Amino acid sequence: MENRKITRLGREVSVVGLGCWQLGADWGEVGENDALAVLHAAADAGVTFFDTADVYGDGRSERLVGRFRADHPDVFVATKMGRRVDQVPENYVAAHFREWNDRSRRYLGMDTLDLVQLHCPPTPVYSTDAVYDALDAMVEEGRIKAYGVSVETCDEALAALARPNVASVQIILNCLRLKPLERVLPAASDAGAGVIARVPLASGLLSGRYTASTTFADDDHRNFNRGGDAFDVGETFSGVPYEVGLEAVERLRGLVPEGQALAQFALRWILDQPGLSTVIPGARNASQVAANTAAAALPPLPEEAAAGVRATYEELIRPLVHDRW
Repeated sequence: MENRKITRLGREVSVVGLGCWQLGADWGEVGENDALAVLHAAADAGVTFFDTADVYGDGRSERLVGRFRADHPDVFVATKMGRRVDQVPENYVAAHFREWNDRSRRYLGMDTLDLVQLHCPPTPVYSTDAVYDALDAMVEEGRIKAYGVSVETCDEALAALARPNVASVQIILNCLRLKPLERVLPAASDAGAGVIARVPLASGLLSGRYTASTTFADDDHRNFNRGGDAFDVGETFSGVPYEVGLEAVERLRGLVPEGQALAQFALRWILDQPGLSTVIPGARNASQVAANTAAAALPPLPEEAAAGVRATYEELIRPLVHDRW
């Protein structure tokens, strides 16, 4: 497993991490034993970066990650905070930060959290001095080692990266979401901040396993959030209409080198981007973990494949998403 250093964190992380949203909720049922098997399989494959949030299953994901970490104390755990309250800037204050932090520390079994990220808060929060003062105080108090942000838009990422102590930016980056390549990754690289690519398979679209007749469970966000009814629609299929996404997948399928799966191709494309620190695909079972982590050992994609991704984006996807996020 390749590792890459995040200067502002002062440590290396595995280039393929594990996203733990699905271990909490919103992706259909994942049993406790299956969830723990996923976590252990990731560690066995060399994954050192595990990303969760206090809102995933209202703490279920953090509790499972905490149980896993008890057996693997050296892994790096990033969590997120802020989505369990009404999404207004007034809720992003020091008192709430400490309350949320206490809960996460308890669930994860950690006195000092490795990395806490603001979880896609209202846009004004990224430019509020008092927010960063409160986060700096939490570092000084030993509650957290570092803090970062998870964002919906590139402008939010750039606002956060202007702050000297923001260690990382988590943003949607995949073959259907190319805008972060223009300014966010270069800015993060210049700042020494990490870039964590989330939704790397566009909610599974880029696995190539879905068709026009595929159905999703009632408790799966790929069913209930297609119109953005529960949270930002960009989190579901990267905001791309499902039918357009399927058309793009068919074009991308023809670019995949022999012996690779489409999902591995999609992950390798992300890993090839300059300034990228780690990508955090989710997994519902150990075999998915094995397939995802194998992308780290693949060679960089040929230039014609990268050009094909760009052409597919420009022709099918850019008019629908580029100016939105």
